[in-house]
Amino acid sequence: MKKILLCTDGSAYSQVSYEYAAWLAQRKPFAIEILYVTDHRGEQATQAADFSGSIGVDSYQQLLSELVELESAKAKVNHQRAKIILEEAKQFFSDRHIDEVKLTHETGFLVDLFHKLETNSDLIILGKRGENANFATEHLGANMERIVRASHKPCLVTPKKFKPIKRILLAYDGGQSCQKALDYLAKMSEFSDLELHIICVTKRDQETARKHLSTASEIVKAGGFNPICEVLQGNPEPEMEKYVAEKNIDFLLMGAYGHSRIRHLVIGSTTAQMLRSSHIPVVLFR
Repeated sequence: MKKILLCTDGSAYSQVSYEYAAWLAQRKPFAIEILYVTDHRGEQATQAADFSGSIGVDSYQQLLSELVELESAKAKVNHQRAKIILEEAKQFFSDRHIDEVKLTHETGFLVDLFHKLETNSDLIILGKRGENANFATEHLGANMERIVRASHKPCLVTPKKFKPIKRILLAYDGGQSCQKALDYLAKMSEFSDLELHIICVTKRDQETARKHLSTASEIVKAGGFNPICEVLQGNPEPEMEKYVAEKNIDFLLMGAYGHSRIRHLVIGSTTAQMLRSSHIPVVLFR
């Protein structure tokens, strides 16, 4: 049985990721592992500066004792919060008759723990943004971007709202990451009743683009799909955004981060732009 690793922080975006995980698991047998990671910084006693010279040794010792007690209480609260979030998530799936669910609570840093946790998973699901979404409305979640860059597995990044999936779009350019997306999709015959679109965006070489689409079309047809293929001329981001809107696409698959991280930091990337602008779930392949 294939397995989904579902990352949660209990935020509104996480709740939507549950909806998409359930939609997938109801169409194809997926076991679901729900992961909550308590930030390690919340489990460490505060390292107070040594003020014993200015407030006296006895007062300093009293302050330090109170700080340790405070951090201990905070750790207990964080543990209880994790337990509540995970149990609520499990109940969500139980209500939808999805019982292959495992709960995992770790303490540390999500990105540092991630490679160990994703090893036996086939798909990672996480919200586009996290629990601080209301404070940085123009930015992607920091953990989300780090995980997508670090993960060796496909990552499904979910939006703010759920809507049923009827039309899928694969953005294909013949590259290695897009080939992984194509191969993954071709094996998902349970989804072949959905309307599949495949596009190739190019500025000049339409002949090569048509060859890419022809190859992609034959591969997904073997998986039971009947794709609608189209070559688009122009820059990838605006053309993809326009196509998603015009065709009322519900689900996007694409290669992730084709450029180096330095290039991304300087000029941005198609991946980051599509994630920021998209109101639909995006599956990314590295």
